[in-house]
Amino acid sequence: MATGMAAPMIRVLVVDDSVVVRKLVTDVLEADAGITVAGIAANGKIALQKIEQLNPDIVTLDIEMPEMDGLETIVEIRKRWPTLPVIMFSTLTAQGAAATLEALARGATDYVTKPANVGSVLQAQHRVRDDLIPRIHGLCGRRAIPTAAARPSGTASTAPGTPVSARPAVVAPKSAFGAPVPVAKAPRTGAPLPVELLAIGSSTGGPNALVSLIPQLPADLGVPVVITQHMPPVFTRLLAERLDGLSGLTVREATDGAVLAPNVVWLAPGDTHMAFAKRGTSVVVALNKDAPEHSCRPAVDVMLRSAHAIFGGRVLTVILTGMGRDGTLGAEILSRSGGSVFAQDAATSVVWGMPGFVAGAGLADRILPLGEIADAIVERVDAGRGTRNNSPTRGARGAAAR
Repeated sequence: MATGMAAPMIRVLVVDDSVVVRKLVTDVLEADAGITVAGIAANGKIALQKIEQLNPDIVTLDIEMPEMDGLETIVEIRKRWPTLPVIMFSTLTAQGAAATLEALARGATDYVTKPANVGSVLQAQHRVRDDLIPRIHGLCGRRAIPTAAARPSGTASTAPGTPVSARPAVVAPKSAFGAPVPVAKAPRTGAPLPVELLAIGSSTGGPNALVSLIPQLPADLGVPVVITQHMPPVFTRLLAERLDGLSGLTVREATDGAVLAPNVVWLAPGDTHMAFAKRGTSVVVALNKDAPEHSCRPAVDVMLRSAHAIFGGRVLTVILTGMGRDGTLGAEILSRSGGSVFAQDAATSVVWGMPGFVAGAGLADRILPLGEIADAIVERVDAGRGTRNNSPTRGARGAAAR
């Protein structure tokens, strides 16, 4: 039997009307041992022909192009190739951010911003390499994520939504988290802790997941909501505006000193960590520019640690689709304090990285499809304070928008 066979190369189609950008991206990708550039295209019309001819594993797609731009192209790609991963390559401007969010809404898988004002070609290459290559590997499934398959032999896998108390004890692999930690929670006893804060973390695939989830939450949810989505500046402001327009809740990009209040959602600004502080009887947002964690700023772990410092276990944590393991350590701290943790399931995640690490470590009370998370949030919030009055406000604005 043959051994030592190399994994197949990931074949990328690079689509951009700029010769300079095509060369930059091609040079960076070809330098990676697991990637090859299968072809290039100068506009969407050519790209559709090249996809038909070359059958690439993934496409990088510019937005502003002649003849057929990126928005038109992604619509056609989704009609013909529904599952082909597409990474938008956009400018870090308000116009570029708005177009990128629209591309995601039309079916793009993820996005990377073009390097601007970085000082040299070498720095530009490093930026593209650091941002683009991990996404290509992650979206093409070439790097393993700890899931039920990583459990020791003799343990059983569980279906989405299975309570953690019904799951067998497992140990997270050292390669994933460092030192192994116990992964099974003790069965819950007594009444659940009241929920005083809903904290949501997301990354790759997160904008669309949030657009699905937040409008489903009732306008009278009754607790503050905080979100860390891995996104650059400008993008977060526009995402907050989009969510606000779809939701019965008030959604804003977080500002320093903003007061946490029931039924108000604060989204961490791009390139800024969101933490919290006590101010008299209020809890306020405390933004900072501390070092990135997991190469991310804002980072979910920063938000969750700070939430724990203020609220203890009275936090409901929801980890949505995303690459990497940001949020696992924060979820562990909150879980040990009696907080509840929900994770999006693999089937509905664009990348089962962040929720997969949480689930693989046995920290998730429930592992749920995206479409069931809103109901589970309402159920958990209500469990700590008695039943909810029947209200017509649940998802009203979201339902109208859809």
